[in-house]
Amino acid sequence: MYSEKVMDHFTNPRNMGEIENASGVGTVGNAKCGDIMRIYFDIDENQIIRDVKFKTFGCGAAVATSSMATELVKGKSIYEALKVTNQAVMEALDGLPPVKVHCSLLAEEAIHAALWDYCEKNGIKIEGLSKPKNDISEGEEEEEY
Repeated sequence: MYSEKVMDHFTNPRNMGEIENASGVGTVGNAKCGDIMRIYFDIDENQIIRDVKFKTFGCGAAVATSSMATELVKGKSIYEALKVTNQAVMEALDGLPPVKVHCSLLAEEAIHAALWDYCEKNGIKIEGLSKPKNDISEGEEEEEY
């Protein structure tokens, strides 16, 4: 069963779309379930995420976690955005069913991938940011989805 917040973000997603000439774009997927998430950042000269958009191909939980992730990073610095975890996304949505936790991991990795792209384009390094995986199912134990 999904929380009211998950249903709200699924039926009324925030920040859906794309940003032309984005400062950073992160695309990650999960080969096991087929979800693909892309997050676009518009980052200003003070390293603040002034706008964020997403495009997600996946289940309702994937759309909801994408939507919530964009809400959690909008207006934040790149350093604050790095601290947004899958746990924070799940808590902001009042939880996810255990079989949908991977959707929140996808959101966290998409944020990191967009930050990585921004850093690559601008020749900067964010302490604690490592090159993201394109497929979050890499190295996972076999799970049922």
